[in-house]
Amino acid sequence: MQIFRGFHHPKLAKACALTIGNFDGVHRGHQAMLALLKNEARHRGVPSCVMTFEPHPRDFFAEQHQQPDLAPARIATLRDKLNELAACGVDQCVVLPFDQAFASQQPQAFIEEVLVKGLGVKYVLVGDDFRFGAKRAGDYAMLDAAGTAHGFDVARMNSYEVSSPHTRHLVSSLPPEGAGPALGRPGGRSNLRVSSSAVREAMGRGAMQEVAQLLGRPYAISGHVVHGRKLGRELNCRTLNLRFSHWKPAASGIFVVQVHGLAEQPLAGVANLGIRPSLDPSDVNGGRVLLETHCLDWPASLGAEGGYGKIIRVELLHKLHDELKYDGLDALMQGIHKDCDDARAWLAARI
Repeated sequence: MQIFRGFHHPKLAKACALTIGNFDGVHRGHQAMLALLKNEARHRGVPSCVMTFEPHPRDFFAEQHQQPDLAPARIATLRDKLNELAACGVDQCVVLPFDQAFASQQPQAFIEEVLVKGLGVKYVLVGDDFRFGAKRAGDYAMLDAAGTAHGFDVARMNSYEVSSPHTRHLVSSLPPEGAGPALGRPGGRSNLRVSSSAVREAMGRGAMQEVAQLLGRPYAISGHVVHGRKLGRELNCRTLNLRFSHWKPAASGIFVVQVHGLAEQPLAGVANLGIRPSLDPSDVNGGRVLLETHCLDWPASLGAEGGYGKIIRVELLHKLHDELKYDGLDALMQGIHKDCDDARAWLAARI
């Protein structure tokens, strides 16, 4: 997949089939939309293209209004979102900076300058709650009329739902984005509209099995392994550290994980995703989100320093508990060893 920052790049295709959205998590609803997009692109003989934004529009408005609580918890980093879009077979992705100029652009200007002149769209696929332009003034009817005027096709995809006993209480507690409540089905099953909000809600509860069902895969975070404080060596519990500059994760706590990218087979482990409340806030990583992963059985072939600089993918399979604040390093070490024992027991029960 080719990735472009903005739509003025000379290597960007002069025509495309396009869909637009944040695609946080690239969940099963997104995947169904991307499959339809690829099919329509193939029929027209043009590349499939996703337009997405960084930062998330709600991040921008939260900063603009100095109300950080307005920023959504994020499911995926930009790296992981792009990796999942590529895995879905998208030909090209345009990442637009969501800034004041873009937020102020009128819907008609967006259609003419971005869609028609910038991307040469032949087909545009949007979700059933799609809005665009300044103050979200543009809607599907406006886009459809513009397609008729400028010679491109416009389509709208309905919500994607899953049915599972694991999501029964989710349906009653979570109002879907832009839709009424899902209806219960006979036999104890319920329909759930797959959305990024539903994924965030399940992640917030630590319901990783539900998250995997909504995503169609285990939830994972990837990145380069970086050097940390080396505290894990003092605790006889070396960790692989992934650091994030700007990220408000939808999940936090202690998890049973699998690590990909270090050996031929995934390595079982325990990971802490969060800000590590037991550490001094003045610590080198104090207050920053970090994913610290301890592999239960470290391959001897890697050596003690063999993980640094590698790109790994950590799948969060099961949440053990929220982050805890321990009184001193001895208590922290006891807590880590208990987490390792609990992780081994959980993994053994799955075999």
